[in-house]
Amino acid sequence: MNLSICAVCGHVAFAGAPDKCPVCFAPQEKFIQNDKHFSENVSKHAEGADKHSPVITVTKTCGLVPENPCVDVTVRIGKVLHPMEPAHRINWIDCYVDKLFVTRMFLTPFVNPVACFHLKAQGSTVRIVENCNLHGSWMSEAGL
Repeated sequence: MNLSICAVCGHVAFAGAPDKCPVCFAPQEKFIQNDKHFSENVSKHAEGADKHSPVITVTKTCGLVPENPCVDVTVRIGKVLHPMEPAHRINWIDCYVDKLFVTRMFLTPFVNPVACFHLKAQGSTVRIVENCNLHGSWMSEAGL
């Protein structure tokens, strides 16, 4: 992979650093190349995969917007639901179609670590990246 991480907001670019971060608009110089970004977290916290790996469900028929064809992508952080407490929480969940960033959902300790994305974008793979304040970023993929 050709991973570049925004040092300002943590956005992951999968095809090298963009001119500007699509989340916080930081310039390209703020990106750090780190192809081991995800594997480092898994090796440091291998026992944490059950609480950190995004669990993705893809539904080909959108239940909320049937008049405008889209795909529902629901995400749960962890097979064992990740805690959402001030001291240990999921900060955000990012959604990508193929390698293109779609959107970021910010979370607080007052919600469950879940998200639903109603995607109009066409592609072959949805990629979800989440960020835990203690254990870093984790990623999962599913076919669209």
